[in-house]
Amino acid sequence: MGTNGLQQLSTKVLSRPHHQPAIEYERRWFSWGEFNQVANQVNDLIRESGAEADSKLVLIAKNRPSALAAYLGLIAQGYAFRMVYPFQSAASLIRELERVRPSVVIAAEETFNTELQHRMQIKGIAGIALFDGDKRAPLNARMVPGLEHAAIEASRVSAPAIEILTSGTTGAPKPFALDYNTVAEHIVGGRRTPSSEGLDPEQLPPILMYFPVGNITGLHSIIAPLLRGQKGVLLDRFCVSGWHDHLKRYRPQAAGLPPAAVQMLLEADLPKEDFACLKMIGSGSAPLDPGVQKAFEERYGVPILIAYGATEFGGPVVSMTPEIYARWGQKKPGSVGLPMTGAKIRIVDPDTGALLDAGGVGVLEVVSPRMGAHWIRTADLGYIDEDGFLFLCGRNDGAIMRGGFKVLPETIEKALLLHPSIAAAGVIGIPDHRLGQVPAAALELKSKAAEPSIHALEEHLRGHLNATHIPVKWRFVSELPRTASYKVHQPSLRKLFE
Repeated sequence: MGTNGLQQLSTKVLSRPHHQPAIEYERRWFSWGEFNQVANQVNDLIRESGAEADSKLVLIAKNRPSALAAYLGLIAQGYAFRMVYPFQSAASLIRELERVRPSVVIAAEETFNTELQHRMQIKGIAGIALFDGDKRAPLNARMVPGLEHAAIEASRVSAPAIEILTSGTTGAPKPFALDYNTVAEHIVGGRRTPSSEGLDPEQLPPILMYFPVGNITGLHSIIAPLLRGQKGVLLDRFCVSGWHDHLKRYRPQAAGLPPAAVQMLLEADLPKEDFACLKMIGSGSAPLDPGVQKAFEERYGVPILIAYGATEFGGPVVSMTPEIYARWGQKKPGSVGLPMTGAKIRIVDPDTGALLDAGGVGVLEVVSPRMGAHWIRTADLGYIDEDGFLFLCGRNDGAIMRGGFKVLPETIEKALLLHPSIAAAGVIGIPDHRLGQVPAAALELKSKAAEPSIHALEEHLRGHLNATHIPVKWRFVSELPRTASYKVHQPSLRKLFE
C-alpha cells in the first residue's frame, strides 16, 4: 500500500459524510465532520507556526475524540510524529521533549501547565491545544498563547513514521519508529478480529476502545479500526462498568481484555447471560494466570484467546486462534499459542546462544514478517513444547539472584495469586548486602478480603515454593502501579521499596 496509501486511507476516512458518526465518548457521538474539522485545524496551525515540513512533531494523546482526530490528521498530511504518554509529571514531559526536540507539541488543553509552557517557550517549541468541549460544543484546536511559533532547531526526519515507546520486550524501553508502509500493510491491512473477517466495517457494532492510543496496542485497537471505517466507543481507560455497558448495549461477538481485567470481571460477578453474545475474548500484553483463565471460562463459557507480541514486532506474532483453541485449548493451559502466518520462534541458551530442544527453557527469539526476515532477540524466557506451542516463563533480565539461586518474580507472583485474599501481586528484586538481591512483594487485595498476616503469606508460599523464593519485604497497596499496557510498572514498583 505504501506511504501514500496510509495517507490516502486517512484522507478518505476523514472525508466521510459530515453527519456520519465516528466515535462515542461519554455517551455522546462525535461525527466524521467534527473529526475532519479538528484534523484540518491542527494541520493549518502547524503550517502557521512556521515548523519545517520534515521536522518531528509530538502528539501527547489522551483517549479523547480530539486526540484521535489530530492523530488521523497528522497521518493524512504525511508527518513524522512521536507519541508521548500523557499521564506523567510536567518535569518528566519536559525531559522527554528535550530529548525528542520537536517543532510542535499537540496535546489536551490542560496538559500545557505553567511549567511546561515556560520550558517550551525557552526552547522555542510551538503548542497546539485540543478541546473536546462540553455538552454539545464542537471539537476544537487552537494555538497555546505564547507558543505560536516554532523557533527550535528541531529534529529532522527522512520519511513519515509513527514513533512509539516500547514496553521493554527486547530490553530497556526505547523509541521505536513504525514507517507508514508497515502500518498500512501489516497493522491496518493485517490480521483482524476473527469474527469480523470479510464483513463491512460499517455493519459491525462499535468496537470498544480503551487501550492508550499512544502505544502499539492503541494503534492496533483504535487507529487501525478507524482507518478501516469502523465506529468505536472510546473510554479514558479500562473499567469494568464501561466494558460491561458496551457489552450490554452493543452485543459484540468478540471482545478484548487485558489479563489484569480478567480477575476484575471475575470479582465483579457480572450476570452470565450478559456474555451470551460473545464467541471469544482476546487477551495479551502480560501473562494471564491459567487458573484465572480457567475460572473465567468455566463461569462465562467464553474462550480467552491469548496472543503474544511487542512494539518491536509491529504487533502480535504468536496467538491462540479459535481453530487452535478448539483443538488444543484445554490441553495447553498457560500457552500463548502457535506462531502466526510468516512468524518464526525459537528458544536459545541465554549464555551460548545455542538452539534448545523442545521443553528447554531459554531466551525467546522471533522473526516478525512485519519487520523483515531477521531474528529479534527478546528478554523473555520461555519454552516451546513438542507440538510447537509457546509457553512464557518470565524475563531473562528480571531474574532475582539471591546468593547463588536464580529466582523468577513471576514464579512467586503466580504462587501468591493462589492465596484466597490476593487479587494481584508484583515482585521485584531489591539489594541485599549479604545475598546481592532478595525478593520483595507488593500485594493488591481482593474486594472485602481481610489483610493476611505476613506469617500466613510466608507459610502459604512455603507450601508451593522453595525457601529461597520467600520475599523479605512486603507492601499492601490499593492498586499496583501499571503501564499503559496494564503490565506492572517496574520502576514504580521499585519505588515502593526504596
